[in-house]
Amino acid sequence: MSNTRKTDKKTTATERMHAARAQAERSGRMRRRVVVGAACAAVLALAAGVAFAVGGSSGSSSDAAANGPLVVPANATGNNGTVITYGKADAPHTLEVYEDFRCPFCEQLETTTGKTVQQLADNGTYKIEYHLATFLDKNLGGKGSRTALAAAGAALNEGVDKFKQFHDVLYANQPDERSDAFGDVNHLLDLAGQVPGLKTDAFVKAVQDGTYAPWAAKVNEEFDKSDVTGTPTVKLDGKKLDVLSSGKAASPEQFTAMIKQVTG
Repeated sequence: MSNTRKTDKKTTATERMHAARAQAERSGRMRRRVVVGAACAAVLALAAGVAFAVGGSSGSSSDAAANGPLVVPANATGNNGTVITYGKADAPHTLEVYEDFRCPFCEQLETTTGKTVQQLADNGTYKIEYHLATFLDKNLGGKGSRTALAAAGAALNEGVDKFKQFHDVLYANQPDERSDAFGDVNHLLDLAGQVPGLKTDAFVKAVQDGTYAPWAAKVNEEFDKSDVTGTPTVKLDGKKLDVLSSGKAASPEQFTAMIKQVTG
């Protein structure tokens, strides 16, 4: 082989290396822009007063606890035990509620109209099916959504009423969504103390050990399979209700009117 051909091959290989390196650098810059863009979008969504858009899976599978054995809480319902049903099983209608424990607009809806939502379930108008997500952990960083959801699973294991009360306590004490306070199990246990009878030895151990972290990951996977694009989303018998308009939650009166419009 001539020296000229050897030089040509070396030059071609060098060019390929430079091209590959340039592509890697471009990809790295693009990934950084995507991450920064997602975080900025979340902040802009808050400022604009719109529902938080689902930004993909939470990445909870990277958590060591989420890779443990799957333990489904007692009282879980639905597909693979990933739904929490509150209310009378024979209720003629079904209200589907899609939420993330870190979502500030979910908190606004729950603290504004949550009592009315529960009262209509208690009187048998409908049963509530909770579909919970953890996507804000990916959008905003941290693990608060999935840690809170795992703790809610421990509450569900104690009883549906215990889950509902703990669910309400979490929203009543929701930190700024850019904070990761719900990622601290000790903080969650402190909040659990507000629910009478919830902090059994079994509950405390389950929260501390992350027993229901794999279940929380499964719950989020099922959420990701839905057609829901933002939280909160509320549907009655499959019909989406306008529970959030320009960042303002529907009032109890407005919500009741929506329900009557669908149920007659």
